[in-house]
Formats: sequence, C-alpha cells, structure tokens
Amino acid sequence: MFGQRMAVSVLALLTLAACGTESGSGSGSGDGSGTVRTDLPVTGVHWNVDSVTVGGKRTAAPDGAHVTITPDGRATGNFGCNHFTAAVRVDGDTVTVKPATTTEMGCEKDLQQFERALSGTFSGRLTAAATEKHLTLTTAKGDSIAFTSEPSAPLIGTTWTVTALVSGSAVSSLPAGAEKKARLSFGKDDSVQGTPGCNQFRGAAKVSGSAITFGRINGTKMMCPDPQMKVERALLAILDGKTTYRIDHRTLTLTAANGEGFSATAPAPGK
Repeated sequence: MFGQRMAVSVLALLTLAACGTESGSGSGSGDGSGTVRTDLPVTGVHWNVDSVTVGGKRTAAPDGAHVTITPDGRATGNFGCNHFTAAVRVDGDTVTVKPATTTEMGCEKDLQQFERALSGTFSGRLTAAATEKHLTLTTAKGDSIAFTSEPSAPLIGTTWTVTALVSGSAVSSLPAGAEKKARLSFGKDDSVQGTPGCNQFRGAAKVSGSAITFGRINGTKMMCPDPQMKVERALLAILDGKTTYRIDHRTLTLTAANGEGFSATAPAPGK
C-alpha cells in the first residue's frame, strides 16, 4: 500500500510540474497506464519528501524519502526505507497514481509510522500546487505532502564515496573493512585525486560528454589490510583509459570498456 502512496506522491509531482514555469502543448505517453506531459518541468526532477500532514498533524520525512518521475510515465522513489515504482497520470492539477510495487524490507518503528501516514495520503485523486522548487499534494480531506526539488550533484568538485563494485549487470557491496574508505574527486584542471581505500592517488582525467579518459595515476604504495587492498586493485584497474559515467541525482556510476566499474555517492547538500 505504501508503494501506492508513493506513486501518488509521484503523480503529484507531475501535476505540480504542469503548473510550473514552462508552457506548451506537447504530450508524452507511458506504458498505457499513465501519461506525462513532457512540456512541464516535472520529469527528471528529484523531489525530496519534506513532510506529510494528516489530520492537522505534521510528520517530518525520514532522510532519503524522495520521488522522481520519468518521461515514460513512471514514478520511482524511496520513502526512507523501501523503494517503489508506479505508473502515474496527470490531468491539469489533478494527479492519479496507479497501484505501485515496493520492496519489502523490514523498517524501524519510526519509518513504519511514517509509512502509515503516507498510506492514507498517497491514494486517490490529489491536487497539486507547485513552484520552481516546491511541490504540495493535497487530498480532498485537506491532508498534504510537501516536497522540495534537489539538483543532481556535479561531477566536478564533488567528493564521491565508493559504495559498490559493478561487473556487467552484477553489483556487489564493498567487503567488510573497506566500506566508506574509497573516495575520489575530479578537478576543473582535468585531474582526479583521492584514495582507493588506503593509499592516496592523483592523476589525469579528461571529461568529454559522458566519457572520462584516465591518464597515468600516481600514488603511495603502503601495504594495507586485505579488504582495502582488494578494493584498491579493483578501482585502480577501472581508472585506466576510457570509461563512461552516469550521474543519477547523488549517485555516480563509472564503467570501463570491459564492463567493470563502481558506483559512488555524493554527500547530501550541507554535509
């Protein structure tokens, strides 16, 4: 049920966008169960859930709760614990959300309470009101969800913390003892520097479109615990020659020509 509620939140986002700053008559269709007006500044926007107000009681959202609407009429997001996806439809300032699918991870008590608050709000028809940075979805009873847009982290100047290794379609977490130790950042002078887990490194990194071409990487050569050394070897092998990269909000995915790569996250704004 929570997935459906989040879907509603997504729909609301779409509706808000419809009330936004751009105008036009273009339209787009999804999978037949939802539509998204492509002339509105709604798709591709990362909307953080700020709070839910039910029966006059406001509940602050947990960190990580968000909604993003794709151009093909799908809403995806996270309420702070579980992920969801749903089809959405926007008609003027009315947002309608189709039944959503969600993950079923066990959540802490506070998150479960927040989920219950969303379940009654993210259902049925919602009225959206939006500005460039803020979105509000309101039910017929007056309950509401508040959102704030958040831009994607820039590649240059961001400290990226490696969170997982990628091999083709397989994603694996970093081994115990190596979590949150590998970091890198790109400079305006076509450089990259950081630590692959233990040692320090610096080298050349030329960014062109969606590609990054790495030159010679120089670094210290200390011996480190096995988990960190394993990650270091994997990362340094990826930072060699031409790679492709993609940024999804605050997540960077970098992939070498052989399909090996890694994902990394940027810190939340203000942190």
